[in-house]
Amino acid sequence: MNRKQSWNLTTLFILLIFGFCLASMLKPVSEFSEKENRKLAQMPAITAESIFSGSFEKDYEDYLTDQFLFRDTWIGLKTRAEALIGKKDTNGVYLGRDGYLIEMHDGVFTADLAEQNAESLASFAELCASKWPQTRLHVMIVPNAVDILRDKLPAFASPYDEEIYLGHLRDMLPADVWFDASAVLKQHSQEEIFYRTDHHWETLGAYYVFETWARERLGEEIRRDEYDQETVSTSFEGTVAAKTGAFIHPDTIELMRPVREPSVTLTYNRSDDIRSTPYQMSALETRDQYNVFFGGNNGLIEGETDAGGERKVLVIKDSYAHCFVPFLYGIAAQADMLDLRYYNQNLSLLIDEKGYTDILLLYNAAGFAGDTSLGKLLL
Repeated sequence: MNRKQSWNLTTLFILLIFGFCLASMLKPVSEFSEKENRKLAQMPAITAESIFSGSFEKDYEDYLTDQFLFRDTWIGLKTRAEALIGKKDTNGVYLGRDGYLIEMHDGVFTADLAEQNAESLASFAELCASKWPQTRLHVMIVPNAVDILRDKLPAFASPYDEEIYLGHLRDMLPADVWFDASAVLKQHSQEEIFYRTDHHWETLGAYYVFETWARERLGEEIRRDEYDQETVSTSFEGTVAAKTGAFIHPDTIELMRPVREPSVTLTYNRSDDIRSTPYQMSALETRDQYNVFFGGNNGLIEGETDAGGERKVLVIKDSYAHCFVPFLYGIAAQADMLDLRYYNQNLSLLIDEKGYTDILLLYNAAGFAGDTSLGKLLL
């Protein structure tokens, strides 16, 4: 290489480096990533305290990472390159077989918060038994795809065994409170019960657990032929795909509607937002298509149905409940959903007011272990 060629190459390299930096600085700052469904880091304020403490440097690095030009494209290229060289994971996600992207959840179950949440749950069970003895408590902690779909994991993957934590929770509760969702899902692990690109279970997985739980705990016989399965999207790319930027085949979203669909009135957050269906089809036109179920997370959604009878159920939940709760509308006169992350009222007052016959606590395992709001169970 002669001197002129060397100079040209150096000039090109400098232009690329500084050009990308300048373009990243000049481009409009994005506040939210629809693809990743999260807020993006913003330019931190410059103060003497933040500079001397080192927090400014860290926050500024996060800002540059989130606002870098063509960020999503670079993440996708990185994931594809890592898959080609045989790497088994990237950004906390296993690159699984058959197109499955499976979250690892490393460290979640062994953190102090996981034990605190276990203790809060045990205390809540004691509170229910003493304060509302006529109300049956059911605890359904659903294992994640990394635990159920072991055959989809890459070779030599060694994730934490979620059954250890779930067994710990079970041992802290009365025997008739715990429901073993894991055993049900493992019977159907060869079926489409988890999304390939998202952290949620699919509607079919929720149905299998609901069917078994309703029969064993509520005495209700549910039949598969009582439901019509409807595909409402073939272009769903969920939160796990967003973390990796992977180029994958999109998921489908399916609903399971009863042949004789019950009438339901849904009241959101005790406001004038009243809806007649849990399925918000407009969400299918957005990035987060999973919001077709109820439109996303809300503090309290009260559901009155024409199912008759005296069964009134409170579901304390995370978003795993969103494709599960519609099944309840066929067997309960009242089925309410409460999300502690967004509900800041007194839980005991609500239970006293509504007189529930059943309380179902439904979370995914990693979501339960890492939820910072479970202390509200005891308020």
